[in-house]
Amino acid sequence: MSRAAALRIVVLGAALLLLELACQLGWVSRLVMIAPSDMAVGLARQFLSGKIWPHIEESFRKVGIAFALSVVIGTAGGVLVHAMPRLRRAIDPLLASYFSVPFFIFYPLFIVIFGLNDWPLIAIAFMLAAVAMMVNTLNGLDRIPRVLLKVARVHRLDRLRTMFLILLPAAAPYLFTGVKLALAYAFVGVLACEFIMAGSGLGYSIAFAYDNFDTAGMYSLVVFVLLTVTLMNTALHVWEQRMMRKRARA
Repeated sequence: MSRAAALRIVVLGAALLLLELACQLGWVSRLVMIAPSDMAVGLARQFLSGKIWPHIEESFRKVGIAFALSVVIGTAGGVLVHAMPRLRRAIDPLLASYFSVPFFIFYPLFIVIFGLNDWPLIAIAFMLAAVAMMVNTLNGLDRIPRVLLKVARVHRLDRLRTMFLILLPAAAPYLFTGVKLALAYAFVGVLACEFIMAGSGLGYSIAFAYDNFDTAGMYSLVVFVLLTVTLMNTALHVWEQRMMRKRARA
């Protein structure tokens, strides 16, 4: 374990211990926050009851679809826009202000297009995640050393082989950043939509617990979401570091 990872664990453990003491000693009202130990007990009860499993499966299915589509289409869109400088100049201001748009206003439109099903929620999550992937793909392609392009010309590689054998591997660190952001935005889009516009899923379950003053249930589900997203991003980070080390050795 690296020193930085150990320091992060120590800081997180200290924060949890401080919160536990504050809640147990009554410094924080139980109406506002419950102790981490109570969150763990509430989460265990959620899983043992079995009622939460269908909601987890539904939310993860939506996130998985939105994430996969955003990575594939976002990367392809970034490559396409990078190859067309005029289009790039035209949409750069739009990309810069993209995340200031409240995408939830498109929900009624997506209901008309897709119907009353999961696809309107997936579409909103996709809109958030795909552009994050596209922007990072563009950043990576912009920073590729020119010598690599000369290598492609020397070996007479066509555009497709140049893209897959040279450009995308060279832009890998930025692509990994885009993948991690796309995963986070996919979760944000799906859970936020479920919170206000769905009748099932993790977001709906959190909102239902909140509306019924079920503090333990609400915080246990919030902790579950935070842990899940953190573990997924950590796994992606570890994978990225291993690939970078292999490339450095090669």
